[in-house]
Amino acid sequence: MQRERAVNIGLIVLALGGLVLGAILADIVKVLIAVVIGYSVLRLGLAMLRNLARPLPEPPDPGTLRKVKIEYRCSICGAEVRMTVAPDEDPEPPRHCQDEMELVTPIE
Repeated sequence: MQRERAVNIGLIVLALGGLVLGAILADIVKVLIAVVIGYSVLRLGLAMLRNLARPLPEPPDPGTLRKVKIEYRCSICGAEVRMTVAPDEDPEPPRHCQDEMELVTPIE
C-alpha cells in the first residue's frame, strides 16, 4: 500500500514537473518569437530610413538622352508628334509647317 502511494505521489510530482517545464518552455518559445519579430521590424524600419536618406542621383551628362513623354501638335496642319527621348527634360518644341508645334501634354 505504501509503495503504491509512493508511486502515485511520484507520478503526480512528475506530471506537475512536466506541466511547469512545459509552461516555461512555452514562455521561452513565445519570447523567442517576439524577439525575432521585433528584430525583423527594426531591420525593416532601418532599411526604409536608409532609403529615404539616400541622396538623389546626379543628373546625366549634357550629351546623353533622357526619357520624356511629351506630345506636340502642329496648329496649321494638325500633325502630332510624340517625343520619347530628348537631350534635356524641357526640350524645345519641334518645328512643322515653318512654325513651332504646340504642346499637347504637360511636362511632368
